Amino acid sequence: MANVLARRKALKLRKLGKSYSQIKQEIAVSKSTLSLWLKNYPLSPEQIYRLNHTEASREKYRNTMRLKKETHLQKYYSQAQTTLLPFSNKELFIAGLFLYWGEGGKTQNGTLSISNTDPAVLQFSLLWMNKSLCIPKEKVNVLLHLYEDMCIEKTIDYWSNILKLPENQFGKPYIKKSKKTDIDYKGYGHGTCMLRVCNTQITETILMSIKAVADYSNLRIPEL
Repeated sequence: MANVLARRKALKLRKLGKSYSQIKQEIAVSKSTLSLWLKNYPLSPEQIYRLNHTEASREKYRNTMRLKKETHLQKYYSQAQTTLLPFSNKELFIAGLFLYWGEGGKTQNGTLSISNTDPAVLQFSLLWMNKSLCIPKEKVNVLLHLYEDMCIEKTIDYWSNILKLPENQFGKPYIKKSKKTDIDYKGYGHGTCMLRVCNTQITETILMSIKAVADYSNLRIPEL
């Protein structure tokens, strides 16, 4: 809990325009930890202007390196768009299959389900279900796992807009007996979302496809 409070205080001070050194004077935390907490919170030019010369120089350097890294990563992003996309039907199926292998429900109860906190993962999962598995979007049910201090109505509305699914396809949320404010929540702040489809044939097809890939891998692992 102490680490949670320290992180919150660090973010509050950063938003007020404090430098790393100024924050470290108030919070006993390592520079590496502080860098991890604040990497997405650069100071604005106006905030940097109000610092002394040494601190301003350090913050300008951090911003320069951040922009250099963003430019570097954008190059790889553009390459990926060119070489990977768009997916063929087979590639989309395989991509979704591996996602399901990692994040999907594995019990053979006739229910296909994928849970995650990342909206992009759920959007891709829904695309996969609809385009690759030919499941109509109206057949997909949504279940949310939320903390007791979250606003249920706003969270359902958020996921409804993200997934472009009507709220009548959302089941009653499961409310955890804990508060979001009591943890150092590093996710996306909207709880855990599950997409669920009841279809025995499709579920068994996916599970057996995963088994086929697993068996293929096992047979081709080289001996040491």
